[in-house]
Amino acid sequence: MATRDDLRRIALSLPETATDNDGFNYGVAGKAIVWTWLERVHPKKARVPNPDVIAVRVADESEKELLIDMDPTVFFTEPHYHGYPAILVRLAAIDVSMLETMVTNAWRLRAPKALLKIEDASPDR
Repeated sequence: MATRDDLRRIALSLPETATDNDGFNYGVAGKAIVWTWLERVHPKKARVPNPDVIAVRVADESEKELLIDMDPTVFFTEPHYHGYPAILVRLAAIDVSMLETMVTNAWRLRAPKALLKIEDASPDR
């Protein structure tokens, strides 16, 4: 079971990752990698943040479908995200190591090529 603290620790361990003041959205080079899901609770009202669910950037729709098929208790989507490369993740249902993999992959998708080159050349890799 992952928590918001786990998410924060993982996201901010990645080079040049930034967060908003509330720690609900993370990005690299001005590009979002993870953010709080804005749920449509009432059809005619504005979406509201659901702190128990995050949206994570993925490579494409096929990756999203694969993740949902793998474990629909953890991963899901909604009409708002159809055609958009992001998956919704229930924090309480995801293993911390899987969360780390997902956030790292999202970071790699959005990080500038020069930053990836430096990171890949790091002796920690």
